[in-house]
Amino acid sequence: MSLIVFPAIDLKQGQVVRLAEGDMDRATIYGDDPAAQAMLFAGQGAGHLHVVDLDGAFAGDSVNGDAVRAIVATFPGHVQLGGGIRTRASIERWFDIGVARVVIGTAALDDPDLVRAAARDFPGGIVVAVDAKDGMVATKGWADVSTTNVVDLARRFEDAGVAALLFTDVGRDGLLKGVNIEATVDLARAVDIPVIASGGVKGIADIHMLALHAKSGIEGVITGRALYDGRLDLAVALRVAAAA
Repeated sequence: MSLIVFPAIDLKQGQVVRLAEGDMDRATIYGDDPAAQAMLFAGQGAGHLHVVDLDGAFAGDSVNGDAVRAIVATFPGHVQLGGGIRTRASIERWFDIGVARVVIGTAALDDPDLVRAAARDFPGGIVVAVDAKDGMVATKGWADVSTTNVVDLARRFEDAGVAALLFTDVGRDGLLKGVNIEATVDLARAVDIPVIASGGVKGIADIHMLALHAKSGIEGVITGRALYDGRLDLAVALRVAAAA
């Protein structure tokens, strides 16, 4: 199976931004029309998008709902959404408007039964975010760091039917340091759930390396700043990923 490349659209107050290490005070604005950005990625060949309601991640509920709806209505492919999705009602609401997958992070640690029930009722639709700061799970928009090990959290959902794990090395996110290949592959080999890599993509070399490990359980990769800064050509990345 080919590696999936997910261009990222992170939303803050209706704008397209990228953060450094998840810090809301270190945001770079890349545009004020999220739907237009989604169509730009579609025009370059993207069949998947990763959208994050950053304000929602801190608020614990949807804040950029209008922007998300505009993206879903415009983008012809699959939209994966995260950020503040912590209740059954919010999960159902996003599936109802056409989101293909919802990403659950904080609630996966605080309310694992919610994740299990949703994974059962929405097959293939639930992704668990496993966000790491020095190997420990970070929650609430990465503002809090738990005492739970990343692998331990991931293993709690092995029999739950979740579609994938989204692994982010918070210390690399938005900094163009390169993906933490070793930690990502280690997680993929430790569990039977496909893993999506996130955090730090700086260029085509990261796509090449992850593609080489696709058979180890790496399903895809999320990239944001490298695309917006012109360091990564999305069309080239998609070709490399397809050849995995």
